[in-house]
Amino acid sequence: MMNILRLTAALAIGLAASAAAAQAPRARDLGVPFHGDPGPFNAITDVPGVEVGHSTIIQGDGELKRGDGPVRTGVTAILPRGKDSAVPVFGGWATANAAGEMTGTTWLEERGSFDGPVMITNTHSVGVVRDAAVKWLVDKKACCLFFTPVVAETWDGYLNDVDGFHVKPEHATEALATARSGRVTEGNVGGGTGMVCAGFKGGIGTSSRKVEIGGKSYTVGVLVQCNYGSRQLLRIGGAPVGQDLATRYLPCSDLPGAAPYKPARKCEPISRQPYEPEGSIIVVIATDAPLLPHQLKRVAKRPTQAIGRMGDISHNLSGDIFIAFSTANAEALNESAPGVQAISAISNSEITKIFEAAVDATEEAIVNSMIAAKTMTGRDGVTVYALPHDELRTILAKYGRTAKK
Repeated sequence: MMNILRLTAALAIGLAASAAAAQAPRARDLGVPFHGDPGPFNAITDVPGVEVGHSTIIQGDGELKRGDGPVRTGVTAILPRGKDSAVPVFGGWATANAAGEMTGTTWLEERGSFDGPVMITNTHSVGVVRDAAVKWLVDKKACCLFFTPVVAETWDGYLNDVDGFHVKPEHATEALATARSGRVTEGNVGGGTGMVCAGFKGGIGTSSRKVEIGGKSYTVGVLVQCNYGSRQLLRIGGAPVGQDLATRYLPCSDLPGAAPYKPARKCEPISRQPYEPEGSIIVVIATDAPLLPHQLKRVAKRPTQAIGRMGDISHNLSGDIFIAFSTANAEALNESAPGVQAISAISNSEITKIFEAAVDATEEAIVNSMIAAKTMTGRDGVTVYALPHDELRTILAKYGRTAKK
């Protein structure tokens, strides 16, 4: 009887947590204005076949002890055709500022396609995640002599023991194994667990747009790992949110001599200590529109327009790296198919619609990452505050930027 009661209680807690997660606000719920029409989930998974999974590692508190923690990190996996497909996708990549890493791009540039998945983690865990992805590909596909998977990173050392190498192969495997279609968990999850965006808590965000081309409907979906930007320059919905919150909710630490913030100070919701980080952002763009590799490279350049729209300038130490892929032309990319293969592609005269969708979805994905993220305390007692929802609403209204219902 006791076991039944415990099981019932656990199920109730799980259902309550699921309901709360389902009701968590996103940027549109707070009145942030955006251009374009999203898909049903407003996520990269609106592109048919795309799956997303996370592995989140949160351990320990207090003073940093390398190798022991505190740990605030993880891995995110994006599978272009899902776990059950071994077929590559056409792709292209680009960068606004290259102080970062995205593996596999040399072969992608030459070949015009990649085998999937796209993995995102912290800066010093790229190698272990790459090796785990290679093993996963070897187990899935027996066709090829070698694999060069795509693994990207941003630095989470403000909150995480980034030099402690806490990400293990099993975490990458977990992200792959748990990848699903449908709703995507955002904020402090997966590779985005310990990330900071414009001085507020950042992380994973996603969005999508529907596009009509030649009488057919296509989807452009975006997922970001947001860890970039200056507080002073932050604009949301065209409103100077960063200026209005320039001296408030700044990251802080309650431990003396804490790094990377000097001098340390007592953590309070309001502070006057300036905070101007350089940082990075990874953007993954997916579409079911038939595009060739050179077209996808053009699409991969477009997130620059979105982050510029939000006030970013790509700092000297920014790793602003982007990848775009198309799930179309699966038959032509089946490497076991012999002979000449037919390939379809939209006309370049229509590609601006894809560009526009990619920019709009990237902007919304970034804001969604900040809306979903929660205040987090990590290494050395450092606290990074979430973007305050009520004050964001007030600022949007102040500048007449609230979306019309």
